[in-house]
Amino acid sequence: MIFRVNDSPFAGRSGRFLTSRQIRSRLFQESLNNPAIVVAETDSSDAFRLSGRGSLQLAILIEQLRRDSFEIIVGPPEVITRSENGKKLEPVENVVIDLPEEYIGAVTQKLGERKGKMTQMVNHGKGRARLEFRIPSRGLFGYRTEFMTDTRGTGIFTAIFGGWEPWAGDIPGRTTGALVADRAGRVTGYAIEHLQDRGILFVAPTDNVYEGMIIGENSREQNMDINITKEKKLTNMRAAGSDNTAHIVPPRLFNLEQAIDFLKEGECLEVTPDAFRFRKTELKSRKHA
Repeated sequence: MIFRVNDSPFAGRSGRFLTSRQIRSRLFQESLNNPAIVVAETDSSDAFRLSGRGSLQLAILIEQLRRDSFEIIVGPPEVITRSENGKKLEPVENVVIDLPEEYIGAVTQKLGERKGKMTQMVNHGKGRARLEFRIPSRGLFGYRTEFMTDTRGTGIFTAIFGGWEPWAGDIPGRTTGALVADRAGRVTGYAIEHLQDRGILFVAPTDNVYEGMIIGENSREQNMDINITKEKKLTNMRAAGSDNTAHIVPPRLFNLEQAIDFLKEGECLEVTPDAFRFRKTELKSRKHA
């Protein structure tokens, strides 16, 4: 994962350690204390490449940085590849799943789309089954949350490193787009009421947003720039039914691991001691390009 200096408009509001020098010192100190973490310089003095044993280990480090009052930007996780005899190899996982038998079809379909190959299935006829898969590590990015949803929280998912295999080709990630704020301001209930049909929103009324901040998940594949700060125009005219109470769906909340899994190319996560904020890597919207 790429860790870099927080350059968002909200930088410095809640953290005390913001500069590249402070972040660099903390990351290299972590690499000395934890041999499983490798820190490397990049072409930019404000960004560092961290390698570890899975996205969960890096998520733990990010949580530690938050609690130590750091502010950082992190990118989506990527797998580490190697080359042997001119072939590109990638890590694979041996996955064991225990789940109710009525969810076998949904789980098998999802893992199949992610290049997973079933190696064994055991069903004792007592209502639960055990499935074993071999799947590229990158195919599991973002899947654990889907798995809990597909099995209604009743499935058990275990994965362990299983070696190296030739690159399996493209694997589809998140199939939905993002709802992106096209201007800075304060979120209004009026705007949410008229935009919540577009997808799932991550913000609530009175939240502050900035241009380029991802404030929701689009129900379609494309990204969409929206005005989430629009206010209702006030007039002296009144009509029956025109001032009904707005019905607002509560925003979707993420923990750190879910937030990292949500990211895809071109997106990053702003991590501060008091908040997670999704944003585009390039903040300016298309209308300002």
